Amino acid sequence: MSLPNCPKCDAEYTYEDGALLVCPMCAHEWTAAETDAAQAEDQDAVIRDAVGNELQDGDAVTVIKDLKVKGSSIVIKVGTKAKSIRLLPDATDGHDIDCKLDGYGPMKLKSSVVKKA
Repeated sequence: MSLPNCPKCDAEYTYEDGALLVCPMCAHEWTAAETDAAQAEDQDAVIRDAVGNELQDGDAVTVIKDLKVKGSSIVIKVGTKAKSIRLLPDATDGHDIDCKLDGYGPMKLKSSVVKKA
């Protein structure tokens, strides 16, 4: 079994001491559960579109269903393109894409209603 590198100094000489993992270089101690949680958090940081493709800043996306704009009578139609998107991984309301929609202007969208173009 391969042990993970130290999360503090990235040394590869870690060893097990009971339930703890120890780094002899910086004397940092941690549990395997902390390592698993950190890896899961890194995987959650990836934003995917409705189809499952990984999105990145600067990508172009297409809206896959009609969207009603809150507080307005405007409807964003299927197939509307957004170019040069900016991802917002810390969005608390689920709107994790900041973009400009052709014909509508600046808008925030959820990644679940777009696909990579």
